[in-house]
Amino acid sequence: MNQRTNDEVLQLLQAFQLTSDNHGAYAGEWIETTGPRIESINPTTGEAIASVRMASADEYERVAQVTIEAFEAWRTWPAPQRGEVVRQLGDALRKQKDELGRLVTLEVGKTLSEGLGEVQEMIDMADLAVGMSRQLFGKSMHSERPQHRMYEQWHPMGPTGIITAFNFPVAVWAWNAMVAAVCGNSMIWKPSPEAPLTSLAVTRIAQRVLEENDAPAIFNLAIGGVEQVGEALVADTRFPLISATGSVRMGKQVGAAVAARMGRSLLELGGNNGLLVMDDADLDLALRGVLFGAAGTAGQRCTTTRRLFLQKGIAQEMKERLVQAYGSVRIGDPLEDNVLMGPLINQKAVDGMLEALERVQEQGGRILCGGKSLDGPGFFVEPTLVEIDQQTPMVCDETFAPILYIMEFDDLDEAIAIHNAVPQGLSSAIFTLNMRSAERFLAATGSDCGIANVNIGTSGAEIGGAFGGEKDTGGGREAGSDSWKAYMRRQTCTLNWGTELPLAQGVEFEV
Repeated sequence: MNQRTNDEVLQLLQAFQLTSDNHGAYAGEWIETTGPRIESINPTTGEAIASVRMASADEYERVAQVTIEAFEAWRTWPAPQRGEVVRQLGDALRKQKDELGRLVTLEVGKTLSEGLGEVQEMIDMADLAVGMSRQLFGKSMHSERPQHRMYEQWHPMGPTGIITAFNFPVAVWAWNAMVAAVCGNSMIWKPSPEAPLTSLAVTRIAQRVLEENDAPAIFNLAIGGVEQVGEALVADTRFPLISATGSVRMGKQVGAAVAARMGRSLLELGGNNGLLVMDDADLDLALRGVLFGAAGTAGQRCTTTRRLFLQKGIAQEMKERLVQAYGSVRIGDPLEDNVLMGPLINQKAVDGMLEALERVQEQGGRILCGGKSLDGPGFFVEPTLVEIDQQTPMVCDETFAPILYIMEFDDLDEAIAIHNAVPQGLSSAIFTLNMRSAERFLAATGSDCGIANVNIGTSGAEIGGAFGGEKDTGGGREAGSDSWKAYMRRQTCTLNWGTELPLAQGVEFEV
């Protein structure tokens, strides 16, 4: 690591009161953690940025107890007052957007544009949640009984566990935390051990806002191992809601454990996202959508385009365009200008990509371009195009890397059938100028994904809409629309303001 980089790292750490060695638990105050020490690795250089000592089981319990106590107080605050605290948190993030965006880029290897965009997503979520704080609506219903009134209202669900993955180290926390907070919940954040520094930085920002408002300690943190923190949080009956983002394998374990104790889980799991290009598509537009969707964030988004279906009339031209475009993708230090693709998160991810390419070639895949790891420091690979005649088992699996599988099709019905024939169901897209094709793709018999787009790619969802997917993707919904309901419990109320006690459905019971 050169001197310029060393100085920049030091400045970023100082901006968030971080040191070369940090404690990984917060519960109204920072706890001196005693668990194993982990290092945050810069995937661009392969070198350590700083270390964090993880929380032990006892220290998790301290965080949990404070979180529960904070909920008892926070739920009594009127929702608009809770929204005001979240508004101030959004403003605090605005003030440190540049530093936090750079820290995201440094720790997980996103381009600086994407790192800054992720922080902007947190800010946007704060703005959205502030509006929600005045719109936690219940319904009023007409009772069949005279002089009775029926309505429903929503109460805070309770202390919430938030488990996040490395690829969106801060935005996914914000999707959950901003909404959970205005709904009246406190929370524990368990971040990925691949990205502990960003979670420390965000928690320090939230800490200042809470202290300035004399608010309870609702934004708490426990960086820890699976057994000491992860399994303890998932099994903790005091936490009625667990929101978990990660792999399908992890999500199935979390979902089963939470269901066994009759809790609720909000799961955002893997995606194996498909994009269809019809003969009548605007190919210039489609090319840009495919390129960002497949190579952006080095293929490490849950909404990354992983399968490309080309109608045969434009298939050859589109493949030629893609090969040329892939050859011009600038790979390098994501903090530098004009770099379009940074590194994978670690060597395990590089090895997983190379292994997947070996397997898909055994199943008939043909590499059109890319397919290699790059020499030098860091975890860099070439974005890869693989042409394949049919959807093999390898294509049906998600590899968290910039591999795009290309298949051809004759008609739209055929393409939709193949598109839907995978276990995952997160994001999907079609490029077409034909209204009937677009509506067919969006119909109930079209894409089976939670997200379906026309003439935009699979990646880059806006926070105004509910985000999530079906099938192995977990069925969860976060961010916009009415996703706030996941963080609250519904209560149906009936008031009798008369002097009689009639029963519903005409039932009579006279003593």
